[in-house]
Amino acid sequence: MQNSGYKVFGYRWVLLSVYMIIISVNQLLWITFAPITSEAVRFFGVSDLKIGILSMCFMIVYIVVSIPASWIIDTYGIRIGVGTGAVLTGVFGLLRGFASPNYSFLLVAQIGIATGQPFLMNAITKVAARWFPIGERATAAGLGTLSSYLGILIGMILTPWLVEGSGITKMLNLYGILAVLSALVFLLFVRERPPVAPYSTDQEERALAIDGLRLIFKNKDFNWLMFIFFIGLGAFNTVTTWIENILHPRGFSSVQAGMTGGFMIIGGILGALILPFLSDRLRKRTPFIMIALAGAAISLIGIALVTNYFMVLLSGLAFGFFLLSSGPIGFQYGAEITYPISEGTSNGFLLLVGQISGILFIFGMNAFKSPATGSMTKPLVVLIILMVFSFLASTRIRESVLIKGADK
Repeated sequence: MQNSGYKVFGYRWVLLSVYMIIISVNQLLWITFAPITSEAVRFFGVSDLKIGILSMCFMIVYIVVSIPASWIIDTYGIRIGVGTGAVLTGVFGLLRGFASPNYSFLLVAQIGIATGQPFLMNAITKVAARWFPIGERATAAGLGTLSSYLGILIGMILTPWLVEGSGITKMLNLYGILAVLSALVFLLFVRERPPVAPYSTDQEERALAIDGLRLIFKNKDFNWLMFIFFIGLGAFNTVTTWIENILHPRGFSSVQAGMTGGFMIIGGILGALILPFLSDRLRKRTPFIMIALAGAAISLIGIALVTNYFMVLLSGLAFGFFLLSSGPIGFQYGAEITYPISEGTSNGFLLLVGQISGILFIFGMNAFKSPATGSMTKPLVVLIILMVFSFLASTRIRESVLIKGADK
């Protein structure tokens, strides 16, 4: 497809595919220990909290590494920026297999993988902008985000099965080999940019991360968007972390809680496939963000209050569908409204505020749960109210000028 001096290449789907693979593997390595906490406690001889830190360190490291990672992506491009994340994922993913049963060595390897995460996640809109026309970018960003959900889902399902059949050490070794192969595939097929830009060349130049820092906070729409991500992404991280603690006081088993978490991810996968595609087709961003936040707030009420298992599963499915689908649309919207600030900077800031709120909300939910029953209903009600404020904030943002002017 060619028009007015720009051209779209089929290789964009190859590039996006290998990018999705390495993101999926990175998220698989992140979630590894969540479904096997009790087995990991016995194997490594540590507390539940220390096993939880193996996942929590990803949020903490992200806060430290996000801005430097965005600067590297913006300055040196996809090959070096995302390639750095791929190498860190491959090397430290392999080293995890040699950690057993040394917890300290395992934690160092996990931090190494966590360091690679922002180099991968912060490049979603950069990859979309470099290789895709603007009318396909939310779809491309949606598929990139979808890959992280797939990695989480595979980890939730596959890890317990592997541990039961082969043990923790063999599972870590298998994941390490997978990480190395995924990194090699990415490095083999990655290309920096197509021979001809996929959109008008006057949109290619972007302000780099450091310059973007001086501009980004002057954009009122982006400030509202950061608030939306602060609440929305923090809510997702919190609910997924405490899903068993949320449901157990109402009589649900660990298996049922795990199924609810799985349905949330499945819903997110469906949402990331459908809503960003519709956003591109209809050339609209803000209505879909509002719909997603309204749906997420309503479905969170079900997760917090209902006692029927089927309704809990349905609420989890809806929560994932609406909330997780808003992510890729929000990333692309942020990249469009902050032009000429780089995509890596806008993407990185949105993820950064979500990691900060995730840590705050996770500890807050735990601190304010009922000391007698362990119920998290009261802090969940506060979270629902915050989601309502997030929806109200979405009514204040204006439509993207770039998407309104895109060719249909």
